[in-house]
Amino acid sequence: MLDKLKKRRSQYALGKNLPISETQVDGLIREAIRLSPSSFNSQSSRAVILFGKESDKFWNITRDALRAVVPAADFEPTSKKIDSFASGAGTVLFYEDQEPVQALQTNFPLYAHNFPIWSEHSTGMAQLAVWAALADAGIGASLQHYHPLVDGEAAKAWNIPASWKLTAQMPFGSNEAGFAEKSFIDDASRFRTHH
Repeated sequence: MLDKLKKRRSQYALGKNLPISETQVDGLIREAIRLSPSSFNSQSSRAVILFGKESDKFWNITRDALRAVVPAADFEPTSKKIDSFASGAGTVLFYEDQEPVQALQTNFPLYAHNFPIWSEHSTGMAQLAVWAALADAGIGASLQHYHPLVDGEAAKAWNIPASWKLTAQMPFGSNEAGFAEKSFIDDASRFRTHH
């Protein structure tokens, strides 16, 4: 597993030349999310997997939403960043279904305040699982957060259930550039081990 995590890096130079078929990528994403843990096995993580023009549609929605809030003089760099995400082969929209979360709150009132937090843990683990699986398949990706700006239009575009809460967006595609060396903070400031 650690070798897979070592391959997981943020890739912003994406292309449309996937090393495996879209069907295989779809299956890989589904399996990674299916195998991800969740509190009380609630399986609250959801995903919308967009390829090609559907992925482009999402990034156009994002660009339009940002145009409404970013000053015109500052918009060009923002638009270029969106272009880099749209240049990929697809995008995963990560959601957490609030229905199982609310059911757990009802059924286990002692822990009710924790279930939304644990739902965030679930989506984070699903995102990492997908990212590591994509990286292991030679597919580049990055994790983006343009919600809640895009929530309404995305919900309309793909008929998203009202109980699904958008948590992240992951553009993916071929690796069109290498990766810089990854640096790490000093272990002494990060870890403590006691025997």
